Amino acid sequence: ELENQLTAKSKALDELKQSLASNGGAEQAPEAQSLRIAELCEMKDSIVNQVAQLKASMESVLEQWRAYDEIYAEVSLMTTRYLYCIDQCKPSGEETSLEALRKQVKTLQ
Repeated sequence: ELENQLTAKSKALDELKQSLASNGGAEQAPEAQSLRIAELCEMKDSIVNQVAQLKASMESVLEQWRAYDEIYAEVSLMTTRYLYCIDQCKPSGEETSLEALRKQVKTLQ
């Protein structure tokens, strides 16, 4: 959106330059107007550069968030699996006997 606004402002600034050039000696001193337009062009160029830097920075941040989301999903899945395994490995309330251990091994298999 910022880029679109800057494009529109650039067009308006270009139109202003053309208008100044075609009017030549209007009411104000043309030199003062030319200086002001030059300042505006410099400010616009500076803003365009800042927007480009911001866009690059935001793309980098977005890529880092994507990587974070992928890793988080993987870790979450692994945690769920481990919790399930731990739950399955708990001995039941019965006494630990050979038969109970065999049953548990069968369940795990």
